[in-house]
Amino acid sequence: MNALLLREYNQLELVDLPKPRIGPDELLVRVKACGICGSDVHGLDGSTGRRIPPLVMGHEASGIVEETGAAVTRFRPGDRVTFDSTVSCGACFFCGRGEINLCDNRQVLGVSCGDYRRNGAFAEYVAVPERITYQLPEALSFEHAAMIEAVGVAVHAVSLTPIRLGDTGVVVGSGMIGLLVIQALKLAGCLRVIAVDIDDAKLAKAAQLGADELLNSTLTDAPARIRELTDSRGADVAMEVVGATQPLQTAIHSVRKGGAVTLVGNISPNVELPLQPVVTRQIRLTGSCASSGEYPVCIDLLARGAIRVDPLISAMTPLADAASWFQRLYGKEPNLMKVIVQPS
Repeated sequence: MNALLLREYNQLELVDLPKPRIGPDELLVRVKACGICGSDVHGLDGSTGRRIPPLVMGHEASGIVEETGAAVTRFRPGDRVTFDSTVSCGACFFCGRGEINLCDNRQVLGVSCGDYRRNGAFAEYVAVPERITYQLPEALSFEHAAMIEAVGVAVHAVSLTPIRLGDTGVVVGSGMIGLLVIQALKLAGCLRVIAVDIDDAKLAKAAQLGADELLNSTLTDAPARIRELTDSRGADVAMEVVGATQPLQTAIHSVRKGGAVTLVGNISPNVELPLQPVVTRQIRLTGSCASSGEYPVCIDLLARGAIRVDPLISAMTPLADAASWFQRLYGKEPNLMKVIVQPS
């Protein structure tokens, strides 16, 4: 099969690899669409430490069941499917609690971090366990279905956030996940959503997808303006979707006393936390990791158009041209967001 192999750091090659062999509880999926995630782009140069070559990356995918293992009961060849990026074991303490994103033995498709190597979906075929696979409705395109993993990250983060009907929410960071979080906050009951970013083009996209107020934090004191918009109190909740010191501090200083900040971004392994404001203003900080069983509701949200992903897709490309798109994303080409690879 054709596959896009990270042979060495900064070296992607189209190669011929054997089809994956499936176990009794696995499916062989013919990949129809796979999104290039920001984590894949960061993995290109080894900066994350989680994509050690040689490796086939790719974890945001959808396709058609080609073959089923002997123990598979819910799927058959020809079914249209998507699958979680987190391969949970189904047997540990956390899986037993339904917290599959915290699985003690979890692996991630398209990741090699030293402890394990799991080839992903930048290939014509990928093997995935039945337990992490979900049926797709006919009305949902494979390209949109490849966005479900990202939608799940946003929906999970919002599900952890204590929102009351009519609340004001702030989203710091209007990248792809931030734009999905904006939409999820609206669905969860936020009457007003304020988008904060340093890029006017991203803020324009945030407005297109439902943000009520747009703040460029390089041009204005975002927390001060948010207080002006909320009778001097601050927002009820804030979502930090970057993962760096300055956006985190903006989120913390933007919420009212007793407010909540949910941390989604994780670009930086360490950040500077303004501890006194968090403690003296009784701010709740919650980390959010991946998704945890939200795939069925995310499929439904996309199928009904309740969450829109079409404005986020910048381009679609065959597998043979995917390496050049990686380089464009790595070079931070302006206005380039989600690129969908179509391996077959």
